[in-house]
Amino acid sequence: MDLLRSEPMQLVQLIIPNESARRTIFYLGDLGLFQFNDLNASKSPFQRTYAAQIKRCGEMARKLRFFREQMARAGLSPSSHSLGTPDFDLDNLEVKLGEFEVELLEIKDNNEKLQRNYSELLEYKLVLEKVGEFFHLAQSIAAAHQRELEVQQNGEGYIDTPLLLEQEMTTDPTKQVKLGYISGLVPREKSMAFERILFRSTRGNVYLRQAVIDGSVTDPASGDKVEKNVFVIFYSGERAKEKIRKICEAFGANRYPFTDDLGKQFQMITEVSRKLSELKTTIDMGQVHGSQLLQTIGHQYELWNLLVKKEKSVYHTLNMLSVDVTKKCLVGEGWCPVFATNQIQSVMQKATLDSKSQIEAIFHVLDTKEAPPTYFRTNKFTSSFQEIVDAYGVAKYQEANPGVYTIVTFPFLFAVMFGDWGHGICLLLATLYFIIREKKFSGQKLGDIVEMTFGGRYVIMMMALFSIYTGLIYNEFFSVPFELFGPSAYGCRDTSCRDATSIGLVKVRDTYPFGVDPKWHGTRSELPFLNSLKMKMSILLGVAQMNLGIILSYFNAKFFGESINIWYQFVPQMIFLNSLFGYLSLLIIVKWYSGSQADLYHVMIYMFLSPTDDLGENQLFPGQKFLQLLLLLSALTAVPWMLFPKPLLLKKQNEERHQGQSYSVLHCTDDNHEIEPHHGSHGHEEFDLSEVFVHQLIHTIEFVLGAVSNTASYLRLWALSLAHSELSSVFYDKVLLLAWGFNSLIIRIVGMAVFIFATVGVLLIMETLSAFLHALRLHWVEFQNKFYAGDGFKFSPFSFSLLREEDE
Repeated sequence: MDLLRSEPMQLVQLIIPNESARRTIFYLGDLGLFQFNDLNASKSPFQRTYAAQIKRCGEMARKLRFFREQMARAGLSPSSHSLGTPDFDLDNLEVKLGEFEVELLEIKDNNEKLQRNYSELLEYKLVLEKVGEFFHLAQSIAAAHQRELEVQQNGEGYIDTPLLLEQEMTTDPTKQVKLGYISGLVPREKSMAFERILFRSTRGNVYLRQAVIDGSVTDPASGDKVEKNVFVIFYSGERAKEKIRKICEAFGANRYPFTDDLGKQFQMITEVSRKLSELKTTIDMGQVHGSQLLQTIGHQYELWNLLVKKEKSVYHTLNMLSVDVTKKCLVGEGWCPVFATNQIQSVMQKATLDSKSQIEAIFHVLDTKEAPPTYFRTNKFTSSFQEIVDAYGVAKYQEANPGVYTIVTFPFLFAVMFGDWGHGICLLLATLYFIIREKKFSGQKLGDIVEMTFGGRYVIMMMALFSIYTGLIYNEFFSVPFELFGPSAYGCRDTSCRDATSIGLVKVRDTYPFGVDPKWHGTRSELPFLNSLKMKMSILLGVAQMNLGIILSYFNAKFFGESINIWYQFVPQMIFLNSLFGYLSLLIIVKWYSGSQADLYHVMIYMFLSPTDDLGENQLFPGQKFLQLLLLLSALTAVPWMLFPKPLLLKKQNEERHQGQSYSVLHCTDDNHEIEPHHGSHGHEEFDLSEVFVHQLIHTIEFVLGAVSNTASYLRLWALSLAHSELSSVFYDKVLLLAWGFNSLIIRIVGMAVFIFATVGVLLIMETLSAFLHALRLHWVEFQNKFYAGDGFKFSPFSFSLLREEDE
């Protein structure tokens, strides 16, 4: 049935033998045209038949996520062209994934241990170098000081030597205090606090030296890059040593042993360097092995991931089926389109043959009064327009679909507000880029804004094409008019007329063949002329689209057999709307053709205030006064026509439907109590006339007031079109032309840049979004509320095609 009405649906029961159940569901997932109903909704996930298989698939999915994380850390990505066959056995896959996980975990643990040892040795080497520099410098200073003392002793004797120095020199070396020291690295951001705590806890009885390390080092504990300082602390006594050790642990300072023996220092540095070289070689080999393993996994990752997703979804679907009492077959129910009957039956037969089952699956159509889901067959062009409609509400089963008309009316109303063929070409070029490269973009993860633009690329293309069309009608190319379809029909009265108005021009040729004459642009009467043109055009378009909506309500009522809605809703609504605003549209067209100076505001206002007065100079055609009286009476008659008959007729229908039910057979009462949804009743045994009347009163008031407000709402077409045109004119005249009037190249370049950024940012992005939202509102509120219920639910078949877009 294409897009006008949704596909005919049927409720189907499937009876599938156990041995072919999995393969049948798998093939149905490939087909993607069957929506299963959950027959085990009362059971928890753990009580269902295939809970163990789902848990098994979930474990395999966890392993695959682990592989993905490891590939991302290694800078690898899964191959888009997986090698292998999709008929991979799930049991073998589970074993293989387990082996790969064990091997990867072992490589990961070994690599972490080696990296920790490497980082510790690297820090140890830095400590040996920096602390060795401390001791070497201290020994050099001490030796120099000792030589200075010896010179003083030989030259001056003991007369001028300080007493304390003399006492120090005469002290027995065995009785001197031996200082201990601790060396290591501390994070640079903690070094100041580390120094303060050391000073306070030991009452200043320590000596601390620090050296800054250039760059950052890898911390052995966390594996992060951290800026650190090398420190050495001199202390006296075991209590001080214990305090320093605890403070180092609290600040995350790594301690490393050190000796003041120069020979041993050299040996230790040599040994550490050798171990670092060996560890580096081992780590590199381990990384190469891990990278090769991840590359092997990456070649098959997408295939395995898709297989696990398919198996998991198959078992989820199998859990929606009920087990037969014999426990030899599964029973499932669901919806499918009527056209898919043969395809589903052939798929079930294929599954029976492939699984070598002795019993064939049964396909049985059920009779039901449930509301079927709504399904439209769309393609990549029509799907985006259908999504615009579905965002308002999914169509009721087989009601008229606004998506068919939205394909044309939505981009056209957008273009009325965005009319400029220069801007339209820019939009077209941008969307053609997405359309030409759609295969590349469809396989990539895009940002939110880019993804939204790519998804609506065909909508934007239609918007751009219609904008070029309306731009040619408005004769605007970045607000500049062109004589594309011939010379202007107007010329100056004489050669001296500049800044002419339309009165100062005379018609010298035939009427400009297409669109607005270029002479109107730049004149003082341009704005009043375009105001009048666009305002009246907006009313004509609005009344036409609202009439289309009411006409579609007739086709809905006729399709569902709702004769009451035809005679007591469609007919009075057409009469009311066209008696007022249809008549206004007629006056606009007559005034355009006749060239009359009649004031249409005066005509419409006094049509209500003084319907019997003479029209005078505002009369456009003979018999206008009688026609206005007739239309006014018709509009007044249409209001009670909509309000009163429908509730009374519904009450009469309800009474006729329930006559004699008290004497009916008991097993038929359920069927008889069902009230047909096509007659607009509420489906209750007792008909509440007051409730139906209030509902009809609200509907009538909403339509009467909405006819006025909706017509006024279409004036946004005029307002936004005028705003777009004036903004474009301001950017061209006050930015580009103003900058071009200077002789400076820099000012011209700056002016051109400002013009381009203003055009792209304001006119091509902000104005596009604004016009899009206003066109969306006109369709959702002014058009669709005339006929569209939008209270259905979408057909959601079990399909593998959706699995690639889902995240685990």
